[in-house]
Amino acid sequence: MDKTKGIILALISSGTFGLIAFFSIPLLKAGMHAPSILFYRSLLAASLLGIICIIRKRDFRISPKLAVQLLFLGLLYTMTSMGLIYSYNYISSGVSTTIHFLYPVSVACMMIIFYKEKLSRNILFAAVLALVGVALLCWSDTGFINTKGLLAVLITVFTYSTYIVSLNRKSIKSLQPEVFTFYVMLFGAFIFSVFSYSTTGIEIVPNVKAWFNLGGLALFATVFSGLALVSAVKYAGSTVTSILGSLEPVVATLVGVFHFGEPFGWNSLSGLLLIIGAVTLVIISSKKPLEE
Repeated sequence: MDKTKGIILALISSGTFGLIAFFSIPLLKAGMHAPSILFYRSLLAASLLGIICIIRKRDFRISPKLAVQLLFLGLLYTMTSMGLIYSYNYISSGVSTTIHFLYPVSVACMMIIFYKEKLSRNILFAAVLALVGVALLCWSDTGFINTKGLLAVLITVFTYSTYIVSLNRKSIKSLQPEVFTFYVMLFGAFIFSVFSYSTTGIEIVPNVKAWFNLGGLALFATVFSGLALVSAVKYAGSTVTSILGSLEPVVATLVGVFHFGEPFGWNSLSGLLLIIGAVTLVIISSKKPLEE
């Protein structure tokens, strides 16, 4: 029963993560800029997580050294969020999310380069599969996809991989998941407030529909998905949870095609399947399964 519960929670987590574009793109179309969108997302998510921590009587106390580490992680998380939403302006959300899903392959490569983990044939084969998958995604009936969008989402692969690898620190592992995520979101809100103020300014939310999308982005695609992920790992284990994370690009692609009318051909389908296959192979082959 526990494993079944974990599988359901893992599917809910990856599915809700895949809804980022569903809530973000209408905000971009309404005229809001990415810095303001992400400021509100982080602030609302931090507020919700703060309430959850208070209800569960979590300890908020952290050392100055740990605060610096959390600020760095908050920066990596904000850069990832910024790059992903920025890419939606130039390439389809399904393609963007699928390329972003390369991060487990990137994490495996980082562990090999910086932590001297052994390079297996499976990891090497997965890396080749992933590259072929990206190449297929980059070509469509109209030619090569927008370079700005591609570079933006490739940066998110690097920043999120660094974020995941940084979670291995003992001081970070000692924090309860809700408290950790609260501080990452809180520092993210601070970073985005500074960035927004120095660029587009912190924009006023234009209407009730925009508030609905911001609330959905914070609640479903941030808080709910994050907490479901933690519970899924607890009940089903990291490997099962990570493999079921492949639902994220599938959901994002379905939302893009059926809700936003984004193009989707054989190249996109082949690229999506190759990248999911590569990520699954990396997760199965890794001694320490990767979590989202």
